Amino acid sequence: MIRGVIFALLANLLFGVGFYFAVLLRPLSSENIFAFRIIILLPVILLAILLFKQQRSFMLLCKKVQKNHRLLWVILLLTLNTGVQLWLFMWAPNNGQALQVSIGYLLLPIVTVAIGKIVFKEYFSPLKWWALFFAVVGVTVNILTAEAISWATFVAGFGYPIYIALRRYFQINNLATFFVELILLLPLALYLLRQVNLNDVIAENHDFYRYLVLFGIVNGLAFILFISSSNRLPINVLGLLGYVEPLVMLFIAFAIGEVLEAKSYILMIALLIAIVLLTVDNFRRAKLKK
Repeated sequence: MIRGVIFALLANLLFGVGFYFAVLLRPLSSENIFAFRIIILLPVILLAILLFKQQRSFMLLCKKVQKNHRLLWVILLLTLNTGVQLWLFMWAPNNGQALQVSIGYLLLPIVTVAIGKIVFKEYFSPLKWWALFFAVVGVTVNILTAEAISWATFVAGFGYPIYIALRRYFQINNLATFFVELILLLPLALYLLRQVNLNDVIAENHDFYRYLVLFGIVNGLAFILFISSSNRLPINVLGLLGYVEPLVMLFIAFAIGEVLEAKSYILMIALLIAIVLLTVDNFRRAKLKK
C-alpha cells in the first residue's frame, strides 16, 4: 500500500510538472507537442515493459481479445480517450484554458472515488469519508462561484475516471494496453509531425532538443509510476491522491500569467486537508497490517 501511495504521489507530481512543457516547447502548436509526446512515450513505455518483464501481458491481452471480440471496441474507446486527454493537456496552457483544465483535474478524483465506491464497492474508512467531504466541498464551492465552466473542465474531469474504470473492469490495466493505445495513435502523430519545420522551431527555441528529452523522461516516468500505482491501490485511494497533479498545475497556471480569484483559495485549502487526511489514513492502515 505504501509503495503504491508513493508511486501515485510521484506520478501525479510529474504529470503536473509536465503541464509546463507546453510553454517550454514553444513555438510548437499543441497538436505538434501531442504528436511528439506519442513518439517519445512509445520507446519509454516499451523499455518499461522489458525492464518490468511484462511481455506476457501482451499475450494475455491477445487472448482476452480472442475470447471477447467486443474488447476491441473497448480498446478503441480507451485509445480515443487517451488521444483527447494527451492533446488537451498540451493545448490548455497555450490557449487560456490552464485553469479550466486544472479545475477539471480537481473534479477528476471525486468522479474516480465515486466510481470506486459505486461500481467496485470499495471500502471507505472514516478518514476517507472526511477526505472526500472536504474535496467535494472545495470543488463544489469553486464550481458554484465560477462565472462559466469550460467544456475542457468536463472532458478533463470525466475522461480519466471512465478510462481507469474500463481498464480495471476488463482487467487490462497494464503497460501493454497503454502501449497498444500509443501504437494506434502513432499514424496520427506521424501525420502531424510532417507539418513541423524543425529548423524554424530551433531558430526560435535554441534549447528545444534538451526540453524534448526532458519531456520524454518526465512523461515516461509519470505514466509508468501511475500504472504501477493503479495496480497496487484501491481506485478510491488512487482518485484522491490524484489531487497532487491539479495542485501543481494550478501553480503552473499562475506562473504563466493566469489569475485565480481570491474565493478559489477555499478550494486550495479544502484539497490540502483532503490530501493530508488520505495520507494519514493510508499510513495508519499500513501500520495495522504489520
